[in-house]
Amino acid sequence: MGKIISFTNKKGGVGKTTTAINMAAYCADFGKKVLLVDIDSQGNATTGLGFSKSALKKSVYNVLIDDDLVSTNVLPTQVKLLDILPANVDLSGAEVDLVYKKNRERILKNALDKVKNDYDYIFIDCPPSLGLLTINAWVASDSIIIPLQSEYYALEGVSQLMNTIAMVKQHLNPQLQIEGVVITMYDGRALIARQITAEIKKFFKKKLYEIIIPRNIRLAEAPSHGVPILLHDPKCMGARAYKALTEEFLSRQ
Repeated sequence: MGKIISFTNKKGGVGKTTTAINMAAYCADFGKKVLLVDIDSQGNATTGLGFSKSALKKSVYNVLIDDDLVSTNVLPTQVKLLDILPANVDLSGAEVDLVYKKNRERILKNALDKVKNDYDYIFIDCPPSLGLLTINAWVASDSIIIPLQSEYYALEGVSQLMNTIAMVKQHLNPQLQIEGVVITMYDGRALIARQITAEIKKFFKKKLYEIIIPRNIRLAEAPSHGVPILLHDPKCMGARAYKALTEEFLSRQ
């Protein structure tokens, strides 16, 4: 059975989608069958893998709201063994539409359970909020990966995030675990970055991945080309970091 992992942080702009895309791509490159599910209405994971949101007729919205099968809405990507369940503009109304659905917190779980055996890993790219879409992702997931920037505001939001995860674990998904925490967009020249990284390590202990993702212009460029860093510039510092992070992730499984 495949393992379902949500990439989540209530703060935007922390490298969450970049981490989900690139870890998914490297897992596939290492021979794992991977499905990336984009449930962020911004659809950055969808465009980051080369798909036009406006051109898509079907998306994760149809799975959530119209009870479509996941398998009929999945698209293959340019990376062998990596599929995506994309997002399109319809998803922006999903939070409201879900309110009226029966068992609304479990819709994504019920849909993904039908394809769980087809993949080694299912990664879910969550929106930067703690609404119904994120709750659906957490209820569907075995675990959560939290990308964190080594900046002051990142620490501020962690306690609220952990409290919400604890509530979902208590009431909706007792099996939910923290898979790991990854520091992203790191600039080792800044003293504050080193200090906050030390604080994050103190808080998360062994849950913090040893591999740190640096700030890297090639990583920032890759989404505009619609490819993961693996296909854009596999030798750059950012690519080497995500490859090493994925190796660390797989070694912990």
